[in-house]
Amino acid sequence: MSKSFDVVVIGGGPGGYIAAIRAAQLGFSTACIDEWKNDKGGPAPGGTCTNVGCIPSKALLQSSEHYDHAGHAFAEHGIEVKGLSLNLAQMLKRKDTVVKQNNDGILFLLKKNKISFFHGRGAFAKTVDGGYEISVTGATAESITAKHVIIATGSNARILPGAEFDEQLILSNTGALAIPSVPKKLGVIGAGVIGLEMGSVWRRLGAEVTVLEGLPTFLGAVDEQIAKEAHKLMTKQGLDIKLGVKIGAITKSKNAVTVNYTDAQGTAQVGVFDKLIVSIGRVPNTIGLNVEAVGLQLDERGFINVDGDCKTNLANVWAVGDVVRGPMLAHKAEEEGVAVAERIAGQHGHVNFNTIPWVIYTSPEIAWVGKTEQQLKAEGVAYKAGSFPFMANGRARALGDTSGMVKFLADAKSDEILGVHIIGPMASELIAEAVVAMEFRASAEDIARICHAHPSLSEATKEAALAVDKRTLNF
Repeated sequence: MSKSFDVVVIGGGPGGYIAAIRAAQLGFSTACIDEWKNDKGGPAPGGTCTNVGCIPSKALLQSSEHYDHAGHAFAEHGIEVKGLSLNLAQMLKRKDTVVKQNNDGILFLLKKNKISFFHGRGAFAKTVDGGYEISVTGATAESITAKHVIIATGSNARILPGAEFDEQLILSNTGALAIPSVPKKLGVIGAGVIGLEMGSVWRRLGAEVTVLEGLPTFLGAVDEQIAKEAHKLMTKQGLDIKLGVKIGAITKSKNAVTVNYTDAQGTAQVGVFDKLIVSIGRVPNTIGLNVEAVGLQLDERGFINVDGDCKTNLANVWAVGDVVRGPMLAHKAEEEGVAVAERIAGQHGHVNFNTIPWVIYTSPEIAWVGKTEQQLKAEGVAYKAGSFPFMANGRARALGDTSGMVKFLADAKSDEILGVHIIGPMASELIAEAVVAMEFRASAEDIARICHAHPSLSEATKEAALAVDKRTLNF
């Protein structure tokens, strides 16, 4: 007889395991199914984020930044380094250790919350009285039943036709995190978050990096002023960013990839690279879910159709994270997972898409929340803007990292904060203050009036809020 649960979560990434934990906290008998394997074949929950995304990329970004600082920035601090060398194998080993620590941490949390974990691929089998039968295929085949199902199966890297991933020469994010030796020439197709982060890692470690972007603008989703600053700084660092290109034939030889493309001026160009990272977005992962067995509806792009509460067309079947509409962000998936568990319990789980922060972990980091200036102009919203450069911030000077700025956008009449945009040191941490402020519908004046510790990077946030009213104190 199959085991029966109140809630079964398919997928153990950020949306899935968090949904399972919250459901268990609310008193539901809960199971989580996840098929990720470690190098020994054991369970490795955490999804793309933990295994081949957010966590390992941040580990490599940190390591590569240390290496870059040791080679270029330490001397200014009076620290002389002789005989600097790169042990890439150790760097990758540390990255793998960080990943395993997170995998083990999630397994511990599932056990702590008395969640039944099934290692394998979950799929719908059929509708049964009072719920759904879910099959689990893995080392052993199992069948379980659920009153409620939460689908959190994430996304996969989008394949560029003619440049399918082999993870040896043509790399997705998975291969980009595990290149065994620094390539002399690295090509990156796509100047999005993954492309820029991975390009930055390997550029710091010594690769000559060329980024090919089809769009004519750089980081089109980012506030235009911030994006221009980012383009200037990343180009200065050595990333060769080519915008408005049209990719043609891509061919592989034994040890190289040749990319034929047309540049923004319409001139035919050829790039020959030791490795090619393709990062042109991600697609929802519904492969193998067997949606046909129960009639679960997908949209024309393969996403699971959900309403504003993450309900699908089926009773008591929910979906969260990358597999549904909205930004493909781990923290968005987590918030949806919590909200769905609470809705199942009859509570009023809530996710405010307007206050979801975005971060690009390049150096300098880029982070933002709310509307960009170009969005406000397009919507005809009257606004005020204020900005403050890190070069005028005492803590940034002491750090030796003074690039970038903080920018506030506020309603012209009410002064309510409409958007905050940061490029500079620790932007990923600084943005949290703006998210809190916007959740409480604070005004720029509110932030301007709050005492910030001195010296701190957060003072730049206060000063940018002051700048909305043209009364900065330190610039």
